[in-house]
Amino acid sequence: MASQTNSVNVNSVSRISAGTVIKGEIQSPYDLRIDGTFEGKIQTKGRVVVGESAIIKGNIICENVDLWGIVEGDLFVKDTLALKEGCKMNGNINISRLAVELGATFNGTCRTITEEEFNKLTGAAAIEASVE
Repeated sequence: MASQTNSVNVNSVSRISAGTVIKGEIQSPYDLRIDGTFEGKIQTKGRVVVGESAIIKGNIICENVDLWGIVEGDLFVKDTLALKEGCKMNGNINISRLAVELGATFNGTCRTITEEEFNKLTGAAAIEASVE
């Protein structure tokens, strides 16, 4: 019997490269990696990876976040936020689970929420309908 493994299809990951500057709103059913500068709102049903060179000014609503860069805004994370060494987070976080590495910087409030609270705070039903 073959074992099943979860793998990410690289074609299902959207990427904003270093040196790119975008202002606006992103809605996506896929994972998203940002290495450039983004100002606005991000909504995705997947994971958001904020690379070491990334600067995000705005709110993020998603399943999971791996944060190496800089975020100035509020996060609404259905599952896990991972604050990596060297990151800077300025804003309020609403999460189910939090992982913080030594050397991460966080200024704001942290609130642990359930999946039901996430759905209520973010209007998750509306998000799912808009990204499908």
